[in-house]
Amino acid sequence: MSFAQKLIAWQRRRGRRGLPWQGMRDPYRIWLSEVMLQQTQVATVVPYYQRFLKRFPTVKALAVASEDEVLRLWSGLGYYARGRNLHAAAKEVVQRGSFPRKAQDLQTLSGIGRSTAAAIAVFAFGERAAILDGNVKRVLSRAYGVQDEKALWPLAERLLPRHGIETYTQALMDLGATVCTRNPHCAACPVASQCVARRDGRVHELPSPRPRRPLPLKRATWFVLTNGEKVLLQRRPAPGIWGGLWCFPERKPAVPVRSVRELAPIHHGFTHFRLRIQPVLCEVESAAGEGWVSMREASASAVPAPVRELVQALRSGAQGARARRRARGAPASPRAAAARAPRAGR
Repeated sequence: MSFAQKLIAWQRRRGRRGLPWQGMRDPYRIWLSEVMLQQTQVATVVPYYQRFLKRFPTVKALAVASEDEVLRLWSGLGYYARGRNLHAAAKEVVQRGSFPRKAQDLQTLSGIGRSTAAAIAVFAFGERAAILDGNVKRVLSRAYGVQDEKALWPLAERLLPRHGIETYTQALMDLGATVCTRNPHCAACPVASQCVARRDGRVHELPSPRPRRPLPLKRATWFVLTNGEKVLLQRRPAPGIWGGLWCFPERKPAVPVRSVRELAPIHHGFTHFRLRIQPVLCEVESAAGEGWVSMREASASAVPAPVRELVQALRSGAQGARARRRARGAPASPRAAAARAPRAGR
């Protein structure tokens, strides 16, 4: 049996089943799943995928939505440029009148690269196209002993079967995600007998690991302005980290302040750097002007995870303080409760 035939047979016996984007030809749903799955685990993606489709069941529904609403549903999934590009591409598809059917044409849409375009073309339209995401690179590099990444695309194209392209493509994805992982389960691999890396004892050398360098540390200060149960948020510019999302100001607005207190630092990791955020809690005189929302609204808005966690900590502290006051028979004071919110960390 050929490499492709072995994978197809393995997929039919052992491949993943029951994922919400499997067994369909809808290019919109397939495209959405492929974008969400970029650098994100399946278990994380599934609930986001389901919520997203409930709100935006068609590409037209997504195209006419506001960017703020799209990012609100994307909030917590990370890599927010994906959400912005998804929104932009939806508008492009609606303007065209339909999804492009060829991988080459799909690449002209915002945020769709060569491998993602091929996956959409395979699953939605049955095109015989090669994918090469991170998992597939690992499988092919080990199976054929290939170090040069430039050689992987021609290899991936040579291995394509004449029939069963959808099953073969899913098999490559599943094998890389569940068996040929960084610490592989070679005994469960359908192509272990022909794997060059296993034969030569080079499993952990292939694909060639990128040199690890210490991630630079960046620092930021968040001015967490509160007035009772309201907080001040500002939209971040795009592009950039958390572009288009709502965050706390990094410069203190010129407003009268009742009290100032530093909270515990928040540490957040990105692909290329680490971020240390110093929140400064400022109780201000009034909540006049744009950007003021209730803590409940802030938690449900298009905010990055550290903002949501900090708001929830402040909100919990305010609610706890009110409950203690009621238990003592004293009147509740939201303003005082917010000022005594617990130190929030990550």
